Amino acid sequence: MEPLYVAHAVSSGEGRNGRVATDDGLIDLDLAIQKELGGPGGKANPEQLFAAGYAACFHSALQLIARQAKVDLGDSSVEASVGIGKEGEGFGLNAILEVSTPGAVRDVAEGLVEKAHLVCPYSNATRGNISVEIDLVQTADD
Repeated sequence: MEPLYVAHAVSSGEGRNGRVATDDGLIDLDLAIQKELGGPGGKANPEQLFAAGYAACFHSALQLIARQAKVDLGDSSVEASVGIGKEGEGFGLNAILEVSTPGAVRDVAEGLVEKAHLVCPYSNATRGNISVEIDLVQTADD
């Protein structure tokens, strides 16, 4: 693959209890381990950043596929939930995407979501590596 764009970010401090920033300064966040993992919470964490990126990327892929198919999704949205938990000796992730397509009927929306899952870079990166569940939570027929 020849990259069309490359993002650069640096983690400093103590990793999950540190800071993360991009070279262009658009992201510059203090991080804290979540309370659920024994940390203080109250600041951003890597799972939130991953969820935000996956939601935006999948939504963009869905809109691309819908435009190509000349389907109006209405005021569509994608909500991503990313979980972290023990897996073997280490930790693993899972993701749930909740897709809302109020402008498209369910059977059409299902096909668009399947195609979006094939072209989304985050879906391609996670496929076979973590559990990803995609739920179509709202369509024009609901």
